[in-house]
Amino acid sequence: MAKRVAGTCFIKVDGDQLEVKGSVECTIGDVTNEAVTSTRGVVGRKETVRVPSTKLTAIFMPDFPIAKLTSGEDMTITTEFANGMVHTLSGAFLVGETTGKGDDGEVDLEFNGTKGIWQ
Repeated sequence: MAKRVAGTCFIKVDGDQLEVKGSVECTIGDVTNEAVTSTRGVVGRKETVRVPSTKLTAIFMPDFPIAKLTSGEDMTITTEFANGMVHTLSGAFLVGETTGKGDDGEVDLEFNGTKGIWQ
């Protein structure tokens, strides 16, 4: 029997579930690595701290929590993936320009936070 590795995801913002329409992305790892090179090739690596984040496309429902999301400064974003893994983003806040799209009935959201934990 095949294991489920993709499919329906669930997102909760401080306990309130959003209707997810599109893809969901959560950062993996606290740092990014980049090769440091010279004329002789790779001589080492550069490590840069990564901002923990969660990105998703949600359905712009009539009861969409606009005020909660735009004013939240210390939210907890919980993402349950279809494969059973759970990502918790704490100290979260909404970043970027967020626009409700009437023709598609959706809204793209990006949250940054202070800590992202996988379980």
